[in-house]
Amino acid sequence: MSGVGIQIDRISKRFAHRVKGEVYAVRHVSLTVQPTEFLTLLGPSGCGKTTTLRMIAGFERPDEGRVRIGEQDVTDLMANQRNIGFVFQNYALFPHLSVFENVAYGLRVQRKSSGEIRRSVGDVLAMVGLQGYDQQFPNQLSGGEQQRVALARAIVIRPRVLLFDEPLSNLDAKLRVHMRGELRDLQKRLSITAVYVTHDQEEAMAISDRIAVMHQGAIVQEGTAEDLYRRPASEFVAQFIGRTNLLTGRVRSVAAKRIEVDVVGQCLLFSDDDAHLAPGQDVCLVVRPEMITLRPGDSDIGLRGEIFSRTFLGEKVEYQIRVGTNILQVTSYDPAQSGLFSGGQRVTLHLHTDSIQLLPGGPV
Repeated sequence: MSGVGIQIDRISKRFAHRVKGEVYAVRHVSLTVQPTEFLTLLGPSGCGKTTTLRMIAGFERPDEGRVRIGEQDVTDLMANQRNIGFVFQNYALFPHLSVFENVAYGLRVQRKSSGEIRRSVGDVLAMVGLQGYDQQFPNQLSGGEQQRVALARAIVIRPRVLLFDEPLSNLDAKLRVHMRGELRDLQKRLSITAVYVTHDQEEAMAISDRIAVMHQGAIVQEGTAEDLYRRPASEFVAQFIGRTNLLTGRVRSVAAKRIEVDVVGQCLLFSDDDAHLAPGQDVCLVVRPEMITLRPGDSDIGLRGEIFSRTFLGEKVEYQIRVGTNILQVTSYDPAQSGLFSGGQRVTLHLHTDSIQLLPGGPV
């Protein structure tokens, strides 16, 4: 198997709603997936990510726009003519068929010979760690084993691309972490292009080469996990990717690529590389919990606050700290070295301004 690229060009999909009338599930979405890339469509429920995936697969036809897989325009082709592998959220296994027959189903549809079917099914079952499970039935398998059968069925036909619709959502938390590593490893070993849908931002960050964040039927930002976490383009992305604090500030001055911002009664200094901000402009500070260092007592340098709550989690401590009218989340790693703070204690918060993203406008 070898991956091919996917190109979707301004696709849209509308549905009739009893109350709202005609609504867009997806509106003018364009996206390029590189050969052998693992791309994740990430967003909240109802944002259009599954509809987008189904249009790539051929289960939904776009009302506008085109879909290409490799060099082929597949917009008007049925799903079974696109040579794709699809792993469903509920696995969609045939309960009356054995593991062998579930995996062999696509090969039988393709009218492969009995010998080729035996070899291919045996190879993929070994690949997904189910060697010897041939004669088991789905109701005899755990959730993780059923997920592996669904994956084996998707790859045995040697598809051009693999598509995943929240395939781990039915598994418990520990198994999800284990299986996402297996999926990632298998995709790389097969060198196959994959598009993965999830609403779980941690899962997306762990498994993806690149992430496309969707909101209200549109892609609002694309990038690596690090790009999205460290350089969100909007408050929505900042809040959806990881834990964050949003603070309102106002630009005091801009000079020599340095910018002074008034925040909660303190003046903080930032570098102004490409923010294009002007004096008097309101800004939103995207402050991740680990971008704050705590010191005991009040100080003239930094933000003054009071410990509201503390959660000890072994290798880290999570605090909620009241700063003016704001409650900020702060994560302190290696508490044995940095010390523990108690509820009600006064502290000074030092913000790591070189890591903080400034967005035009205050939080909404």
